Amino acid sequence: MSGRNRVEVPEAKEAMDRFKFEVADELGVPLSSGYNGNLTSYQNGSVGGMMVKKMIAEQEKRMAGK
Repeated sequence: MSGRNRVEVPEAKEAMDRFKFEVADELGVPLSSGYNGNLTSYQNGSVGGMMVKKMIAEQEKRMAGK
């Protein structure tokens, strides 16, 4: 499983980490650096799901020329 969470553009890793923590904060998920085994799969999944939702919305705006 070690290859599943890699960033496709290595230069974007820091920005993606900031984005993850921003989304977690918005959702009230107490995400911390490093191991987060104390969080439920629901909490972790909500962060990832919201990240995808926001990225898709941003891309749709770009495609629409806005």
